[in-house]
Amino acid sequence: MKTVRYILQNKPGAVYSVGVNTSVLEALNVMMDKNISALLITEGDLLLGIFTERDYARKIALRGKSSKDTPITEVMTATPITVSLDDEIDVCMQLMTNKHIRHLPVTDQEKIIGMVSIGDVVKSIIEIQKETIKQLESYINS
Repeated sequence: MKTVRYILQNKPGAVYSVGVNTSVLEALNVMMDKNISALLITEGDLLLGIFTERDYARKIALRGKSSKDTPITEVMTATPITVSLDDEIDVCMQLMTNKHIRHLPVTDQEKIIGMVSIGDVVKSIIEIQKETIKQLESYINS
């Protein structure tokens, strides 16, 4: 089975983050500008949390809080689940399914090196299945 390394090799390398002093509104503006649905919260090289559209909907919009006045640290998901380059894609799918999450930061010796989304995982699984089908068809036809 292919690994997270395979996913990261086949997608743009940008990882977006904001610092602990960022407001929710500022984080949302970054997410809109970059067309992303999750943002890492860092302090230096240390991963402190993740903020997603789901966090916004559940912790800001539904509770009537102000995006402008709420610090990101108040609504982020602290200590997010992470994966490494050598974790298999199936592990990512299982984590995402079992934990009801859509994004996994990728770390290497506690350094953030990427982000894997549910879309990345599904796309990779489809590519792997296509390769398998092609190999089976080749085997059958030979």
